[in-house]
Amino acid sequence: MASSTPSPTPDAKSDLHFYLQSARDALLWKLEGLSEYDIRRPRTPTGTNLLGLVKHATGAELGYLGDTFGRPLSGGPLPWMAAGGEPNADMWATADESRGHIVDLYRRVWAHADATIDALPLDAVGTVPWWPQGRDEVTLHHAVVRVIADTHRHAGHADILRELTDGAVGMNKGNGSMPSGDSAWWESHRDRLERAAREAGRNPA
Repeated sequence: MASSTPSPTPDAKSDLHFYLQSARDALLWKLEGLSEYDIRRPRTPTGTNLLGLVKHATGAELGYLGDTFGRPLSGGPLPWMAAGGEPNADMWATADESRGHIVDLYRRVWAHADATIDALPLDAVGTVPWWPQGRDEVTLHHAVVRVIADTHRHAGHADILRELTDGAVGMNKGNGSMPSGDSAWWESHRDRLERAAREAGRNPA
């Protein structure tokens, strides 16, 4: 199995960027090969969907690594982030919002965020516009770690949604991060887990 451990890096910014970019790439990879319907279809009672996760990550990254440090994206705020916008609008894509538009915007935002990371020291202090006044200051280091955690969390959501859609799994193109096994092996493995769960359910602690 291929290793997911990064090569040694010369500084903290390089380490942070490695893990941020790996999460971005994983999130976009989960869209590949799927229909417009499948990347948009709600798979949970709260409507979680693949393209919506990318749209959400776009706004979160721009907010924390752009606006927070006085570096807005040219062209104004994202439409779904404007004041008075529809609640939860960042978690799904309308029929008029194309996959290409959202993916291209995400790439543009992450280039903008990378420029912020490169331009400022990690101890630079910014102000998060949507946090309560008096508790709204944050260092760039904290903001980057927060975005990394959020993006990896949503990449994990995307892992599950993609597997439920067509059975595809894996961390990224070069690292499946899964035991080898054909469909019969996985069916047997799942059945074994089901039997264990049922047995445990008959013997409550």
